[in-house]
Amino acid sequence: MKRNLLSIEDITRTDLDRIIEFSAELKQQRGQMTYTPLLGKSIGMIFAKSSTRTRISFEVGIRELGGNPLYLEQSKMQVGRGESVADTAKVLSRYLHGIVIRTYKHEDVIDLAENGSIPVINALTDAFHPCQVLTDLFTIYEFSRKLDGIKLVFVGDAQCNMANSLILGAKLAGIELVISSPEEFKPSDKIINAPFGTGSAHWEPDPLKAVESADYIYTDVWVSMGCEDEAEYRLKVFRPYQVNSKLLDAAPEARIMHCLPAHRGEEITDAAVDSPRSIVFDQAENRLHVQKAILSLIFEEINKQ
Repeated sequence: MKRNLLSIEDITRTDLDRIIEFSAELKQQRGQMTYTPLLGKSIGMIFAKSSTRTRISFEVGIRELGGNPLYLEQSKMQVGRGESVADTAKVLSRYLHGIVIRTYKHEDVIDLAENGSIPVINALTDAFHPCQVLTDLFTIYEFSRKLDGIKLVFVGDAQCNMANSLILGAKLAGIELVISSPEEFKPSDKIINAPFGTGSAHWEPDPLKAVESADYIYTDVWVSMGCEDEAEYRLKVFRPYQVNSKLLDAAPEARIMHCLPAHRGEEITDAAVDSPRSIVFDQAENRLHVQKAILSLIFEEINKQ
């Protein structure tokens, strides 16, 4: 694997297969395996956005791999008061062995990686969420025992970081991805048309048509962090894209996915979240195992040098 994970585009199909295989091993042997590739390593966790799953899964995962996680609130660092990202990267590279960052601007993560000398893992930006999508692919593999040929449908805001990353992840994994959203929230042409991987992605405005013969139906919040001033409009325009009994009846074999947190009653109903077809909490658990695999594979390469 590359030293940095900023986007799914940093992953090859071979990397993906290794992540899936190793995630399964780490999950099965959690608490039994004495495996500490991060022994003696301090990993900075820079967070500008609130977090439950990302912070806890990374912090626990780093500790279980023998490392020392150091939680850093971006607003309380000097970079939050005007110090450049480049200078911050150079300083942190003298103290830490790696950085996990959850922030707003994707350009800041790129700058951090380009100006530092230690691994940088993108734990979410406004543009991409690679760790979540790698987790989603692992979860699909767990339930279907394959990725190639799976039909995955994402309904909702097709311009969010999850949609962007799912498009790239589906292409990498050989998945058929259908994105269903209002026209004004269509996915980025640059991303959906990117020549990447063996899978496919296309947009379909009619959610009922989109989910026909789907294996998995995926959704995310309609009002992402930073879009709160658009909440009233978004809640109205996305209403036909809610994951509810009507939508699920159109795809009776599909499993339900959500990266969480879910805003129950908005993008998804209680009945859908709590359905036997829902695997949203399997996804949440798998963040831990997949992120441990990502960290392990990155630092195994570094430890060989």
